[in-house]
Amino acid sequence: MLGSVSTLPQQPQHPTSGGHMVVCGDDTLARRLAVELRYVYGERVTLIVPPGRDTRRPELPLTQRARAGALFGRMSAAMSRNGGGGGDGDTNAGVEAVRIMEAHEPSDDVLEEAGVDRAAALALVYDDDELNIRAALTARRLNPRLRLVIRLYNRKLGQHLETLLDQAAAVSLPGLDPAATDASTTVLSDADTAAPALAATALTGSSKVIQAEGLLLRAVERTPPRPGELADPGLCTLALLSSTSQDPAGAEGSDSSGDEGPQLLPDRATVNAATGRGTIVLEAISQAGPDRAPTRMGGRGAPLGTVFSRRLRWSALGVAAAVVALAVASVITTGDSPVHAAYLTMLDLLAMGDPAVEDTDTDSRQIIQLLSGMAGLLLLPLLVAAVLEAFGSLRNASSLRRPPRGLSGHVVLLGLGKIGTRVLVRLRELDIPVVVVEEDPEARGIPLARSLHVPTVLGDVTQEGVLEAAKIRRARALLALTSIDTTNLEAALYARSLKPDLRVALRLYDDEFATAVYRTLRTAHPGALTRSRSVSHLAAPSFAVAMMGRQILGAVPVERKVMLFAALEVSGHPQLEGRTVDQAFRAGAWRVLALDATPPADRLPDLAAVPPYDPLGPAGPGAPDRPSGLVWDLHPGYVLRPEDRVVIAATRRGLAELLRGQRSGARR
Repeated sequence: MLGSVSTLPQQPQHPTSGGHMVVCGDDTLARRLAVELRYVYGERVTLIVPPGRDTRRPELPLTQRARAGALFGRMSAAMSRNGGGGGDGDTNAGVEAVRIMEAHEPSDDVLEEAGVDRAAALALVYDDDELNIRAALTARRLNPRLRLVIRLYNRKLGQHLETLLDQAAAVSLPGLDPAATDASTTVLSDADTAAPALAATALTGSSKVIQAEGLLLRAVERTPPRPGELADPGLCTLALLSSTSQDPAGAEGSDSSGDEGPQLLPDRATVNAATGRGTIVLEAISQAGPDRAPTRMGGRGAPLGTVFSRRLRWSALGVAAAVVALAVASVITTGDSPVHAAYLTMLDLLAMGDPAVEDTDTDSRQIIQLLSGMAGLLLLPLLVAAVLEAFGSLRNASSLRRPPRGLSGHVVLLGLGKIGTRVLVRLRELDIPVVVVEEDPEARGIPLARSLHVPTVLGDVTQEGVLEAAKIRRARALLALTSIDTTNLEAALYARSLKPDLRVALRLYDDEFATAVYRTLRTAHPGALTRSRSVSHLAAPSFAVAMMGRQILGAVPVERKVMLFAALEVSGHPQLEGRTVDQAFRAGAWRVLALDATPPADRLPDLAAVPPYDPLGPAGPGAPDRPSGLVWDLHPGYVLRPEDRVVIAATRRGLAELLRGQRSGARR
């Protein structure tokens, strides 16, 4: 059945022509992605959503089309006021509105009606992996040149799917450029994109780490310096926090902050003039170490600790000490050899020796035999307890671990869905102790928690006693990542009542609701750190850049805005090519952070394999030969050459401008 087609209110309907982009999805990520492509990149977009009510929130009376329209209206108004953090207003005013189609699934007829056969790119971001795969196979058949961006949770399946779809494109078009083939299929996961930011929030609340393609970029949030002190700028200042960030009643980076809101990539004069405002500075850029598997949250002692309890091990140690003491006493009192004395002691302990009633037996020997018999009586229940505990440990090996009594300084993680599972992996990779709370015993992440021996509490977090069982009073942070806003909020409020200074990070669906939660929690608890994060808000920029044929290294939230890190070839970017590093910097848009100076013929695709090198000096007549390697601390006078590859920090609109400039140069 063909989907019904509509556009936003008071917008004329236009026929879909070639070169547009199509987004298919059933949740907030699809709508945010369509907004990103339309209002940031200026692309013509067709959005396909299921008809009827929002199935994840049946209490909301809005249809999918009405919800999308409301979201478009709010975000377009915000971007028109703020310019997206990197422009001079909405430069896409002449671009037609997003075309919205309603269809239960992206069938052949629906995709053809959306113009997939003539489209430049298609994003499939349904919450169902199987539905995305079926639609991707259909779209590749309709348009072999189509750039595909697919949302999949299964990483291994995603790698195989990329290879399969690229091979299908190469078979359909034998003359297809291999470079275009490499960019024709991109598989992303919103969970993987958002997990690092969520984990970093729970870890310190201020450290922002991007680890991708062999690079480790660490940014740190710093409070305003005291009067008379100079703030450490680090490698560079990435952002100025809003002037209300220290005010409990402040909006903290929301649209209502206006000029006092956060400023991304400010210039030196702006930083010097912004007294009393916190900053986010780039502290280090280094090569990332190899990925390692998450470690188990087991004991640090012997492997027997996983089978026998600590109390039982101490009891066995006490019996062993008693045997040694009796053997030593026998040597001292009877003058027997140590080996023979130990042998007799063991016989007495196991009630296997003859009674000491001979004329040659002394009183001390008889006393030692009585004590050995008493120690043997203690050994029998100890052996029984060991057998029972061993059987119990084997029976409970596949069960969930309970939080240990002395646990403290851990992170309480609510929800083991797609997002919570990825965040759990990230926290365990960082060796952060975690206690998980999950209501559904069949949740996606339960097998992972069991295999990693992560302490898990099964129960409704809104019920009294559940958070107490997770040792919330001794926790360092609470990460509320369930899919229900009210559950996350209720858990945060109850946790704050138990521990007022607890660091809290919430996953919230609606931006307006998130802003209200921010201000209320910060007013009630001004001394505690509160953060709210939207998974779609963090993931949408990555999907949008992939639609443009590029991939970003990561996205970092700066209050209510997002900063992107990307690796770009200088060639084809007139804003970079032939300019010095200082000239290439555009405040509020982009900034060059590092340079891969390796010649293109020797350049490796993974930046992890590029060796570091000393900072470069300015290029010019008589300058030394170009070095090879990854340069973190660039001289401001170095001239960027077409063969260079650079790592940049950019706003969403700034990166869109760079990509548009590259496409314009390619057409010329």
